[in-house]
Amino acid sequence: MSDKIIKNGFILAALMNIGGVLLFSKAFTNTAINGADPVVMSNFGLLMIMVWGLAYLGAAFVQSSMAYLAAAFAIEKLVYFVVWVIWMMNNSLSAVYQNDLFAGIFYTIYGMNDFAFMAFFAWVSYVHFSKSTPAG
Repeated sequence: MSDKIIKNGFILAALMNIGGVLLFSKAFTNTAINGADPVVMSNFGLLMIMVWGLAYLGAAFVQSSMAYLAAAFAIEKLVYFVVWVIWMMNNSLSAVYQNDLFAGIFYTIYGMNDFAFMAFFAWVSYVHFSKSTPAG
């Protein structure tokens, strides 16, 4: 995996976290997202998703091995993916769409987005660990 792909992948993850939250939460005014999952998706939770986006953006410009950092990001995305799967099994997505289209779209895509970036971060971690581990 080239350094350019890794850098662009981290920038894309940042844009999804920051831009996605701002868009779908309508700049923190969309109470339908908060109401559907008041613990994980409170305005504080949404703000923290944006903070993770800032961390991804910072990581895009790291020049040395980022194996451990990428592994931490993969675990973070795994947690959000698992929370999303549990939420999907116990809640009605159609009810969220009936309440607000943007909230419905948000809940439809956020878990798969987290899964995709979890796989990306895990791959980056694997590649960097492989580079730093001597062949035996």
